[in-house]
Amino acid sequence: MNAVELNNINFAYRKNELILDNISMEVPKGSIYGFLGANGAGKSTTLRLILGLMKPQQGKISMFGNSIYDSYPKHLSSVGSMIESASLYEHLSATDNLKIAGKYFGLDKDKIEPILELVKLQDAKKKKVKDFSTGMKQRLGLAIALQHDPELLILDEPTNGLDPNGIIELREILHQLSEQKKTILLSSHILSEVEKIVNRVGIINNGSIAFEGSLSELQSKKSKNLRVKFKVSNVNKALTLFPSQEILKSDALEYELIVQNQEELAGMIKDLVHNDIEVYEVSPIASDLENMFLSVVNK
Repeated sequence: MNAVELNNINFAYRKNELILDNISMEVPKGSIYGFLGANGAGKSTTLRLILGLMKPQQGKISMFGNSIYDSYPKHLSSVGSMIESASLYEHLSATDNLKIAGKYFGLDKDKIEPILELVKLQDAKKKKVKDFSTGMKQRLGLAIALQHDPELLILDEPTNGLDPNGIIELREILHQLSEQKKTILLSSHILSEVEKIVNRVGIINNGSIAFEGSLSELQSKKSKNLRVKFKVSNVNKALTLFPSQEILKSDALEYELIVQNQEELAGMIKDLVHNDIEVYEVSPIASDLENMFLSVVNK
């Protein structure tokens, strides 16, 4: 069963200006689904539609097999969400914020300590939120979203503003939640971090789904060509030798381009040496998730 399913969704804020163009998505139950796209691609709009905060002009959205419109707002009891940034009472403590949020779901106060421990805020439970770091605020927002033990967690750009330690802490929490069989749908444009968290990917580009599938399926779509970095003694002179090549990146010390095969690479190195350009380094650049993402949206 899919935790979330979108079928042929169209959405526009203004007539004839589609933000989402006939998109379909499947978020399998128990998966960590990475919803990827550049800023403005339609990620936040899609998540708001899933939560029922807005309604599409066309299409159907289901959650755990039921139309969200037939069960609204009942379906929200099985969802925890954090869209953009957590809404917190900064003059109150973490504990007081959880008490207030818990009242909406009729929760007992004994739910607070375990959730603070899960998000590693037990030592700051009496501290006022205004004194929290960005990472601590994000974790408190996550605690509020999780307090009623939802089956589905929806997070919009959860790593925004986090330092490396904060990102690692969030990643550990999400993996722990996945082990508890929760479904997690998160959006992001920080592709290198998503690769370490998710097991399924959807890529949205200009309001359309460009790819949906597992990470291994995405990897199989990567370009067969090889991206190569050259470090040479004279970059400007080197670039004049290959006028037909698209230079992906260059500066005073190195440049990067795509080669079709090893024979072409060997010929380039030979040309550099024959033109009295010293070659200090030639190294392939691994095709990471970001490069795969670009190959999908630019195809």
